[in-house]
Amino acid sequence: MNVIIHIANGDYTGYAQKICDLIYESAQARGTGIAKRSAAYIAEKIEAGKAVIALDGEKLAGFAYIETFSHNRFVANSGLIVHPDYRNQGLARKIKRKIFDLSRKLFPNAKIFSIATGLAVMKMNTELGFKPVTFSELTDDEEFWKGCQGCRNFDILQRNNYKMCLCTGLLYDSRTQPVQHASPFARKVVKPIIKIRKNNKLHKK
Repeated sequence: MNVIIHIANGDYTGYAQKICDLIYESAQARGTGIAKRSAAYIAEKIEAGKAVIALDGEKLAGFAYIETFSHNRFVANSGLIVHPDYRNQGLARKIKRKIFDLSRKLFPNAKIFSIATGLAVMKMNTELGFKPVTFSELTDDEEFWKGCQGCRNFDILQRNNYKMCLCTGLLYDSRTQPVQHASPFARKVVKPIIKIRKNNKLHKK
């Protein structure tokens, strides 16, 4: 696998429709809810640098993007997808790490959240420090919940008054959680000053 994960920019907008098709095909195959997005919406995220795209040469291998809500107080990592030819090779985890790091760089004071039905995605989030939460702890921005209208499980969300669905809410709050990958042993070591008496004179070692 010779895949490179790029931070998106205007050079990659031509992949927008392929990304939408891949999201749709994945949802159909898994029978789980993935919110639909238009090619124009995906292209907007790519143009704004709020996405990462995995390419094997010029072939689309994977994708994920960032959404912001409640005046940038909440950030969602969304649309994580991997082409069938590249699954079960650890690529999804690499894309997840890349979009997570980009989210923290662009919005350092935001709460990062995700909603997911798949066990693999929930496990990746947990490894990054996300905690399962109720929907009430996520953004109350109507624009986010409108995005769920394209999901096949939207009626379940509506029946529960937007308080629960088949998805699990996961939240990472950088203000209260430790920095990832910081070793508890990575502290500055101060070399002690040892005084040695030699020939009636003190020397520092």
